Amino acid sequence: MTAIDRLVALYQTGGPVIGLLLAMSVTALAIVLAKIAQSMLTRSHRLGEARAAVHAFTAGDIDQATDCVSAARSPAGQLVARAIQGLQKADTDEARLREDLARLGQAQLRRLRGGLRPLELIASLAPLLGLLGTVLGMIDAFQALEQTGTGSDPAVLSAGIWQALSTTAVGLAVAIPAVAAATWLEARVQHLGEEMDSLVTELFTRRPARPDQQAS
Repeated sequence: MTAIDRLVALYQTGGPVIGLLLAMSVTALAIVLAKIAQSMLTRSHRLGEARAAVHAFTAGDIDQATDCVSAARSPAGQLVARAIQGLQKADTDEARLREDLARLGQAQLRRLRGGLRPLELIASLAPLLGLLGTVLGMIDAFQALEQTGTGSDPAVLSAGIWQALSTTAVGLAVAIPAVAAATWLEARVQHLGEEMDSLVTELFTRRPARPDQQAS
């Protein structure tokens, strides 16, 4: 039996609930693959260039720090580049610069969190839909048992229960990976946000004096 034949048989067993769960599983997989591709394209979780720039900047090597993040594609690198550029200006309002950096960082994190809400929704709804399919299947099983008029026929009842429980199994099979993926992706974004905040704080607290400040 091919995979398609198995899916058709599973759909025939569980009905529309199984079809909906299969569609949700495809959607969840697409979201996870899209988030992985986004991470690879934007290098969103690579902190090496940002850390190198902060280290060079706090050591007084402004040119090296600028070179490290001049063509940064990662959110942390772009944030550090904006911070270094602002701190180098003599007329920079530090409070406003901090606000601008906070807005930029939040915008980057929101972009990285895009798609996680639907994934979390799938993780929450899949077991409930599976349970709904089980309840509906059990109702059908008892109705069939009643129509047979044979009392408690184990064959009729067991066949109905087996069909009903298949929806719960599929619901859990969809929900468990979705929960794991959503938790992993959210943890990565949260860790990145903490690292970005730490890097910006280090830039402000350990920055070297500008040439105009040294002269005065």
